[in-house]
Amino acid sequence: MILSDEFVDLIADYDAIEQILEDVDIEYCYHAVDAGYGVATVRRSQVAPISIGYYGYSTIPKLYGLMQAGEQVFDASPLAAMGNIRIQNPPLALQGSGVIMGFVDTGINYREDAFRRDDGSTRILSIWDQTIQIGEPPEGFLYGTEYRREDIDRALAASEPESVVPSTDSNGHGTKMASAAAGSLLNQGLTFRGAAPLADIAVVKLKEAKAYLREYYLIDDSAVAYQENDIMEAVKYLQQMAVAFSRPVVIVIGLGTNMGSHDGTSALDTYLNIVAGRRSRAVVVGGGNEGDKEHHYENFMPSNVEIRVAGQMKGFCAEIWGSLPDVYSVSIRSPGGEVSPVIDFRNGMDRNISFIFERTRIRVGIALVEKDSGDPLIFLRFQDPTPGIWTVSLTASVRKQSGDGRYHMWLPIEAFLEDSVTFLQPSPDVTLTEPANASEVITISTYDSYTDSWYAPSGRGFTRNGSIKPDLAAPGVGVHTALGETDGSCMAAALSAGCVAQFLEWAVVDGNAFAVDSRGTKSFLIQGADRSGNIRYPDRQWGYGRININGTFETLARL
Repeated sequence: MILSDEFVDLIADYDAIEQILEDVDIEYCYHAVDAGYGVATVRRSQVAPISIGYYGYSTIPKLYGLMQAGEQVFDASPLAAMGNIRIQNPPLALQGSGVIMGFVDTGINYREDAFRRDDGSTRILSIWDQTIQIGEPPEGFLYGTEYRREDIDRALAASEPESVVPSTDSNGHGTKMASAAAGSLLNQGLTFRGAAPLADIAVVKLKEAKAYLREYYLIDDSAVAYQENDIMEAVKYLQQMAVAFSRPVVIVIGLGTNMGSHDGTSALDTYLNIVAGRRSRAVVVGGGNEGDKEHHYENFMPSNVEIRVAGQMKGFCAEIWGSLPDVYSVSIRSPGGEVSPVIDFRNGMDRNISFIFERTRIRVGIALVEKDSGDPLIFLRFQDPTPGIWTVSLTASVRKQSGDGRYHMWLPIEAFLEDSVTFLQPSPDVTLTEPANASEVITISTYDSYTDSWYAPSGRGFTRNGSIKPDLAAPGVGVHTALGETDGSCMAAALSAGCVAQFLEWAVVDGNAFAVDSRGTKSFLIQGADRSGNIRYPDRQWGYGRININGTFETLARL
C-alpha cells in the first residue's frame, strides 16, 4: 500500500486527515511521525484528485532533488581550509569517535574501503533501504528493509555481498556525501580521509517519488525526486539512534527544493526544528545550488513577471508567495499574446486556464491563508507550455494600508526541469533551497577554498521573511570523495557535518557540554568562524562567516 502509486500520501495530523476524509467511506493507513505530523496513505480511486483547493498546499508532499553540481590524487585542501585536519591531529585528536552521522540520501556503497575499519569490518551501524521490501522494516516503521552492522559484516565476508545485503547506491550521491563527511583514513590519510573518520555511520536510502506526484508537479521520470513524507520518516529513524545508542547524532541533508514558503514553516522544516532542538542532536543542511539559476523573482505589485520557456517540455510549476494583509489577483499572457481572465481568491478553489491559439493549459491553485506560513499563495501549473515569453500579471484585489505588496516567486530547481525555464529579471537573493530555511538547523552556503571566492551557484539568503540564513559558509568545490572529485552544496554540508561531529565528540562524548543541541553547536561554530574585514555580517552569502572548527576551539581556549 505505502509504495504503490495507486495510493496517495497526505501529510497532516490525525484530526486533519479525518476532516479531509470525513465524507469518504474508506479505510486508510495512518502513521505518526512527530511534532504533530503524520502520513495517511489512501487509495487514489476513492478520494478527490490532488489539488490545493481541496487538500490544502501543505498536505500534499513536496518533492526534493539532489544538490550536487558537477564531477571532476586526493587533495585535503577543503578540509584544511576549515581547520578540520588540525583538529583531527593531537592535541585534541577529534575524529568523530562516539558520534553517529546519519545520511538521508540515495544510499551508500557499503563495500567501499572508506566505510571500513582497519580490520575490514564496517563502520556502518545500519542501512534502512526504503526501496527493498523483502526483509523486515525498522521497528515502528511500515516499509523498507533494515540492515544492521552484523548483516553488513556478513555481506563483506561473503563471495557475493549483494546476496546478503542487496542495498546499493547506483546514483553515488549518498556515497559521496558519506565519504566526504565520515570517510576512513586510508594510507594514514595520504590517499583519503573524511572530515570525521572515526564516526559511526547510519544511512537511509530514500524511495523515489510516486508517479502521481511527479505528474502533479510535472517532473520527468528521469529526474531523481524524493517525497517530503519519506524524508521525515528518515529523519525520525536517524534521530531515534541518539536514544537507542546513547550517542550524539548529526543528521546530514544534501537534498533541496524550491517548493515551499522559504520561511522555515513547512512540515519538514518544522520537524527538523524539533529534532535539532533536542540535546545531543544536530542537523546540517546544504543551501542548494540555485543562486545563479534565475529561478527566483521578487517585486511589489502591481507588476508583470516575465518567464522564458526555452523549448518544448512536459511542463513546470511555479509558486507565488505574498505577504499579509495583501490579497492578490493574477492573469497570464501567453507568448502569442492571449491574455487569461483575472483570477482572484474569492472561492479558494483551483481554476483552469486554456487558450485558443496555444495547447498550454494552466491550473491555478490559490490559498488566501496557507496553513503553515499563514501567507497567501498562488500555485501555477503550466502543462505543455509554448516556448517563448510568458507574462504573469499580479495586482491587488484588496489592499490594506499596512501591506507593502511584496511577493516572491520561484520556479523549480534545475534538476526538475526538462529544459531551461528562467525569469528575465531574476533575483539571486532568497535562493536557499528548502529545508535550508528551517531556523534551528545549521544551514551551509558554499565557497571555493582553492580561490577563496564565492561559489556562484550557491544559494543565498536571507529567508523570505528576513530571518538570518545561511548560518555559515564551507568549501564545496573540488571536494574529494570515495567516488571522485565533486562540487556543490551537498559537499559543503558534508564537510561541515564532519566538523559538527568533531565538536560533538568534544562536547558530548568527552563531557565538556553534554546538553548541547543544534542551536548551541551552531553558536560555537559562529564564534570561531573566519570573517573578512570588508563584509558586514551576517551576510546573505557568507552568513556569519566561513566555518573554522579550529577557530572554535581557539576561541574556547581564550575564555
